Amino acid sequence: MKGASVAKRKNETASLRSGRSYGVLYYLRRDWQLYTLLLLPLALVLVFKYSPLAGLVLAFKDYKIARGFWGSEWVGMEVFQELFAKKDFSRAVRNTLLLNVMDLLLSFTVPIFLALLLHEVKNVLFKRINQTLLYLPHFLSWVIIGAIAYQLLGEGSGMINNLIAQLGGTRIPFLQEDMNWLISYLLIGIWASMGWGTIIYLASMSSINPDLYEAATVDGAGRWRKMWNVTLPSIRPTIVTLLIMSLGGVMGGSFERIYALLNRATTEYTTTIPVLVYRWGIEGGDISRATALGLFQALIGLILVLTTDRVAKKLGEDGLL
Repeated sequence: MKGASVAKRKNETASLRSGRSYGVLYYLRRDWQLYTLLLLPLALVLVFKYSPLAGLVLAFKDYKIARGFWGSEWVGMEVFQELFAKKDFSRAVRNTLLLNVMDLLLSFTVPIFLALLLHEVKNVLFKRINQTLLYLPHFLSWVIIGAIAYQLLGEGSGMINNLIAQLGGTRIPFLQEDMNWLISYLLIGIWASMGWGTIIYLASMSSINPDLYEAATVDGAGRWRKMWNVTLPSIRPTIVTLLIMSLGGVMGGSFERIYALLNRATTEYTTTIPVLVYRWGIEGGDISRATALGLFQALIGLILVLTTDRVAKKLGEDGLL
């Protein structure tokens, strides 16, 4: 049986090389187990990703719950005109761009440097322990991270401020003052996300040909020169791919992250597009305006991804598409 299966595979390979093609039904019969495994994730994508797209029509309607989805009045671009005239809209766009661009500059670059340093560590046990510790925050929800942040950084009863007060210093409002909140927001984001990015870059570095490092050693290159001339160019496709994907979220951001850290004392930077969608749609019941804002956010993200992908291809990279 095994010999017959091997012979069958060889015949299929020979047929493909000769230009003969098999129909779809042939591959379905041959690999039906694999296609069966795809049914559940495919169903989840269709239900939770594609079916909600029908609701985007609410951005062009004056949606009323009593009238229903189809009975609500069609108003065209009127909802978008009202949206763009809102003061909260311009403020949300500004804050979204500010937080996400700064977060991109820090949270995107730190994992690269961290992965480069861990890649140079020769002690396997030390390296694995550090990888595990760095990766643990990725499994924590932002609700837990927010609670930890307030326990540590709270002005009244935070552990760090208690220590500062015991040492004779003045309590610092890490999360109760706008600029301090912004800095704390960025640092907490780095701590929570750098482990995941580091794992990706380390996996990419594991595929680098060791002969390249040996050749660099023969040429007299030290560790820093190897990192700059061998490691970084080798993982550049991974960096470009992740950068393109990250730029798509510049107009989005994490609603959970902001909502877990916001409070009444800090309102300057906490009004972002995801938060505004929640306030208008869930709290205020203005479904049409919230849908229009979400559609605007998605379109800008799509444009950024396509533009960055095109620029990357112009520069000689593979891109996404």
